[in-house]
Order: sequence, then structure tokens, then C-alpha cells
Amino acid sequence: MGILSGKSTRAARSGLHRVPVWLPPALLTLAVTGTGLSSAQLWRDELATWSAATRSPGDLARLAGTIDAATGPYYLLMHGWLAIVGDSTVALRAPAALAMAVAAGLLAVLGARLVDGRTGLFAGLLFAVLPSTSRYGQEARPYALATMLAVLATLLLVAALRRPGWPRWAGYAAAVAALGLTHLVALTLLAAHALVVLIAWWRGAATAGVAGTAAAGVAGTAAAGVDDARDGDRPDRRAWRWVVALLPAALLVGPLLVEAGTQRSRQLDWVDPARLDDLTALPGGVAQSSVVGGLLVGLATLGAARLGRRALLPVSAVLLPVLLLFAAGTVVPLWVPRYLVFVVPFACLLTGAALAGVAAPAALAVVVLAGLLGLPDQAALRRTHEWPRSAPVDYVGAARVIAEGQRPGDAVVYSPRQSWLFLDLGIGYHLDDRPRDVLVTEDEARRGDLWAAECLQPAQCLAGTPRVWLVVAGRQAAPLAAVPGAKGDALRADFTVARVWQRPGLTVALLTSRPDR
Repeated sequence: MGILSGKSTRAARSGLHRVPVWLPPALLTLAVTGTGLSSAQLWRDELATWSAATRSPGDLARLAGTIDAATGPYYLLMHGWLAIVGDSTVALRAPAALAMAVAAGLLAVLGARLVDGRTGLFAGLLFAVLPSTSRYGQEARPYALATMLAVLATLLLVAALRRPGWPRWAGYAAAVAALGLTHLVALTLLAAHALVVLIAWWRGAATAGVAGTAAAGVAGTAAAGVDDARDGDRPDRRAWRWVVALLPAALLVGPLLVEAGTQRSRQLDWVDPARLDDLTALPGGVAQSSVVGGLLVGLATLGAARLGRRALLPVSAVLLPVLLLFAAGTVVPLWVPRYLVFVVPFACLLTGAALAGVAAPAALAVVVLAGLLGLPDQAALRRTHEWPRSAPVDYVGAARVIAEGQRPGDAVVYSPRQSWLFLDLGIGYHLDDRPRDVLVTEDEARRGDLWAAECLQPAQCLAGTPRVWLVVAGRQAAPLAAVPGAKGDALRADFTVARVWQRPGLTVALLTSRPDR
């Protein structure tokens, strides 16, 4: 029996070794991000995605030219996707969940290339259980795709540096171009790539004719993945090929970057200049949990110490984008923690290196601990994507109130209209047969904007309307009093409040015309 038991144990271990390193992290990530995928309501940014992605390509081009050039390519991608699968909450979020699963698998492969299989496996598993992986893997926004492309581009760079050849550089060029089209800020990752390429090229030039492994040592054979299979008599052209590989991205992304720069005042008017305190809060911000973020930083530091100079690539892939965005954010309001979510896999890679230095049960225990520490945040983000989590916005509840009480001839009015809450989009998404938006003179698609244009003389536009559903942001005991300007004056002059419903983050009021009108 003992002999048979030993054979079965060895067979089991042999079977585990045959499992691709990418498979467990990818499957775990897909399971985690798929759990409760539609639990939280679409929040304001996702409503913007829905609004844009359901427009025609021509309307999308107009939107990109007025306010949202930076996200235009993502909207176009989602337009094609929704045309096939529909616009349910699951359909809107599925690409993000799949992208995060692919990112976890690619991260495991990258860790195996740079260090070893254990590092890749633990890095991918830890990435899977982070609250941020669920948060952005359950959001119809481009951050998950950017995370996947950041890891893919880095993996392809490693391959191109190890075995230089135009097909590999072409793959890297395509990944970088896609990364820039998906998320402009993610191009700060190229600073880390540039550093690795420069050091690899310098060492290659300094040790011409010497075996490539030694040349890559200071660049970090495991850090850059450089195994330099080139002929020792040939000059090292990797740096020049890297520059050439960036040209497609420059040609495609350059005009987008210029256009997005002209729209910054409208897109980022809510962002404050970066402060030093923002750096200390960043780990919790990108991990979506302060305690898990602190654990990640501590383990990543241990992993970097264990790897030594081999940590060059993952360390620079974390620090350089953060420092570049912070420096830019002190001058131009750009500092938004979620813009840096694409650096999280590289922090996980360093953490995987730390876990690879201990016994497998202990390493898995740390992964489980990280998952348990993040459970409160995992549960909270499945209730709402709003921040703080204690302040949800119940578009579904407000839409249900209107659906249950509306009559033919009813109208709807939103206050405020020009708001990042997108009250009209939130009600519109959940209410197909909604009352006439009586004050709209030009809708969002025709304007090429995220907001519709309203009647300049509200009293005339409201004339003859028997009942109005008023949707107001926040909890308002007197909703009519909360409507400012000419719109509020017209409503107060011609209507009285028949009933008020309070829903989280919103107030719905049914207004009826005054008898003397």
C-alpha cells in the first residue's frame, strides 16, 4: 500500500506539473469576476459607456470630437460587441471580466518567463483575489482591457528581447498601439520598457561577442527576459527595433492624444491637483482595499529584495507610471487612482516572487489571507460601484416608481441635467417605455455629447403637460425647491407636488398641473 500510495502521489504531482501555469489563475479570476457580475447597478461611468456604445459610428465620431476622444476607440469596440450580444448588464461587463481572466493568465506566463513557474502561479492567483480585479473586471470601462494589454505588451517585449525578430516586434507594436487606444495613461508603461531596452542594449554593446545571458544579467535576465540569441558578431539592434515598433502607436495614438488634450477641461473638471498624500493612499486606491493594498506593498517589497537586479522590469513597471502620472498631476489635474490599475499585475509579480521563496502551503495561505481580508470590499463593490460605497444611487428603484405610476401624456424632467450622475441615462437604461423628456431640444447623440440640450424657455415647453415626473439628485424633502433657475421657476409656477418617493441617492416626485392653469 505504501508503494502504491507513493506512486499515486508522484502521479498526482506529475499531473499538476503538466497543468499550464496560466490556467489556474485565469480560471480563478473568471470565477471571481463572474460572481455577482450583475449585482451592482450600472454606475455613472458605465451609463456613459452604454450611451456611447449604442450610438452609430457616425455619432461616436462626433462624440469623440467634442468631449470623449480618449475613450472613443473603446466605445467603438463596445458598439460592435453590444450589436452582437445586446446591452444587458452582464453583456456590458463581460468583456472586462474576460480581459481580467486573460490578464491573470498572461501574468502567470510572464512570471514564469522572468523568474519561474511558482512565481508566475502565485502572482496570478493573488491577482485573481484582489478586490480591484473584481472591481474593474465588473465594470463596463476600459481599465480591465488596459490591464490585459499592459501585461501582454510586456510579455511580448520580453519575447522580442530574448529572440529578436520582426514578427515578435510586430506583435509588440500591435499590443502597444492597442494599449494606447484603450487607455492613454497606460502608455506611461513605456517608460519602464524603455529603461529595460536601454540597459539590455547597453550591456549588449558593452559585451559584444559574449554570450547573451551574461549581457542580460545586469539588465536582468529574469527582469527583461533577455536571453539574447543573436549572433555575437552582429550588432545589437534591439533598441532601434524597439523605437521602430513604437511608430504605429505614435501614428494612431498621437492625434487621439492631441484631441483628448483639448477636451481635458470638460472631462476632468472634477479632478484636483495631485498632492503627496495621494501617493500614500494609492495602494489602497488601486487595490480597492487599504488593508489588501498594504499587504501587497509589503510582499512586493520582499519580492523585489529577493529578486535583486532581476526585479528591474516589474519594479519599474510599477514605479515609473506612478511617478510620471503624479508629476503630471501636480501641474495638470490628471491624478485618478483607477487610471493606474494597470500597474497592479506587476506588483503582484513581485509578490509572487516573495511567495515563491516559501513552501507552497504557506504561499497559498497568504493568497487565501489576501482574499479573506478583501472580502468586505468584495461584498461592498457588488452592492454598488459608487464611492463611497455607503452612497449608492438607485436608478432601478427610481425607474420602477415611474414605470408603476406613469400614464399616457406624462412627461419627465431631470435636475440637474448637466451632471455626472447622468440621471436621464440611468432612468433611460432601466425604463424602455419612459415618459417624454419634455425639455429636451437636442439629444446626446445629435449633440455629440454626453448630455442633451434643454429648452431655454422651460415654461413654454412644459405648457399643456398634465403630469410631470421629476427626478432630482439626492434626498430632497422638497424636490421642487431643489430645482434651480428658470426650470425650477416654471415647475413651481405651473405644478404642485402630488407625491414624493425617496430612493438611495435620488428623489422622485410626481407633479400635477395646477387647477387654474
